[in-house]
Order: sequence, then structure tokens, then C-alpha cells
Amino acid sequence: MMKKIHFISALILGCSLIGVQAQTAVTNYKIVNKISLAGDEKWDYLYSDDQAGRLYVSHGSIVQVVDEAKLEVIGTISGMKGVHGIAIATDLGKGYISSGKDTSVTVFDIKTFKVITRFKVSGLNPDAILYDAFSKKVFTFNGKSNNATVIDPATDKIVATIALTGKPEFAVSDGKGKVYVNLEDVSNIAEINPLTYAVEHVWPLAPGDGPSGLALDNETHRLFSVCNNKLMVVLDAETGKVITTLPIGERTDGAAFDPSLKCAYSSNGDGTLTVVKEGANDSFSVLVTISTQKGARTITVNKLTHHIYLPTANFEPQQGAERPKSVPGTFVILEIAPE
Repeated sequence: MMKKIHFISALILGCSLIGVQAQTAVTNYKIVNKISLAGDEKWDYLYSDDQAGRLYVSHGSIVQVVDEAKLEVIGTISGMKGVHGIAIATDLGKGYISSGKDTSVTVFDIKTFKVITRFKVSGLNPDAILYDAFSKKVFTFNGKSNNATVIDPATDKIVATIALTGKPEFAVSDGKGKVYVNLEDVSNIAEINPLTYAVEHVWPLAPGDGPSGLALDNETHRLFSVCNNKLMVVLDAETGKVITTLPIGERTDGAAFDPSLKCAYSSNGDGTLTVVKEGANDSFSVLVTISTQKGARTITVNKLTHHIYLPTANFEPQQGAERPKSVPGTFVILEIAPE
């Protein structure tokens, strides 16, 4: 009996040490793959379905589905106009794609990638999109009408429109009855009740200005909002209090959080990835700044493999104030892994 107790104790200790190592061992990251994808259209968000090991990539009029292990395209969803974001409702077997140019959502089968239906939303330019498993609703955040559309995926019908006090950008759910969204033009975060559709709080992000990407540590209730003035703002998700700010790169547009590694990420258009380490007692520090590639502004992370994905391309020389055009045939997904 004593040997059995010692064995169980050793097993528990070993598991604990593995957990500690997962949180403390990472000191650097490197680009391990560059996944070339066909097509020269613009891109925006991408989404990792961690359990299935599939990466969904927005690409103008299509979404390309990449097998993360084989690094090859296994499906394409087409017929959209100006794809922004992808949300996956695994429990319902459906995916949802927001398209800004025709203010629509495309619903598809996540097994076959076949389109189920398309419909207009109750706002202009649906941008960020998420599936909230707590309320079992899909939310689109409409950038040109300062509101959010709520969709019931059981019927694929619109059930509500939520007025917002600013231009919504990226959003996250805590899976427990709260949805948070950055309001870019007023530099606030709104907290939404996904059951009542009420905006329950609006919190300022000052000194952060022009927030875009947003991520959440659901264990410590800390929000990470990346802002255009080269700051990551860490916010208490329960009180709205600003905890601290950290320096990031220029032209950020995306944020992500890895709960096992306790790292928050800011993908920056200047060709860098800022990694922020969360420690005990609300201690946060920039762990490392990684060189990526110019234009790699949006991000997703597979929380099981800890691999990070960033889309970008090569660009032609900039002409005046116009945004430089991408070079045909150079669209790529950077795959970054912790060392």
C-alpha cells in the first residue's frame, strides 16, 4: 500500500512539474514554417480550430482551410466578398464567416466545407465574429454602424442588434456570460451580456489609444488590448481597472493569449511579434520581441501545440501615402513555435 501511495505521489509531482515547465521554460520563439497559399487577394483574421488541428485563413473572396500538421490546404470556402473573420461552433458542426463588402455572413459545414446559407446582417461591414458557447449565439461586430448582430445558430436567424458607443474591433468571450469588444475610435472596451444583449460596462483604455486586437486570460481575468499608439493595455476584466501597459511594435492589428505558457502576443505590422509574459501578482513584462515579416498584423495561436500563425506577403515599394500593394504569388502564413 505504501509503494502505491509513493507511486501516486510521484505521479502527481511529475504532472505538477510538467505544468511548471510549460509555464516557465519558454524564453524564445522562432519561425519554423512558411506556408505558401495561392491567391493574391487581401486578408484579415485567421482562426485555429485547436482540437481539429485546422487553420482557417481569410483571403478576400475565399477562406482556405489548412491542415496544421500536414501544412496543406484541405478545403476552400468560396463566394464571399471581403472576408474578415471566421468563427467555429464545433458543438453545432458549423462555421461562420463575416464579409464586409456585402455585409453578410456565410454559414458552412465544418466537415465538408460546403456552404449551408448566406444572409445579410443588421449592420454595416461585419468585421470581427465569434461564437459564444455559453449563450450558444454568434456575434458579428459591425465596424461601419457601431453595433453588433446576434445570430441564433440553431435557426441561423438574427435575434438581436446591440448598439455600441464606438467602432467595434476584435472581441473575446469568457465562456461564462461575458463578451468583451474593443471600441477603436473611442479607445474603450465594452462588456456585453450575451444572454440579455445588454452592454453592462464601458471602460476607458487610456493611456491606450486606438485598440484593435484583444485577448483574455480567463484564469486571472486579465484582458490584453493592443493599441495603435504602441501600447498593450492590461485590464481587469471584472472591474475595468487598467493594471499596466507594455510597449509593443507599430501598426498592430491582432492579439492572442496562450493560457499554458501564460504569454500574451501582439502581432505588429512593422514585422515584429511582441511576447508579454504574465507572472504572479499582476507582474507583466516583455519576454522577447521576435522578427517576423512586414505586414504580419493579425494572429491566432493553437493553445494545444502553442504554435502561432501570422498571415502576410511581400510588398511593392510604397508610393506616397498609399498603402503598398502585395507582390503577386507571395501570400504566406508564418508558423512560429516556442523554443
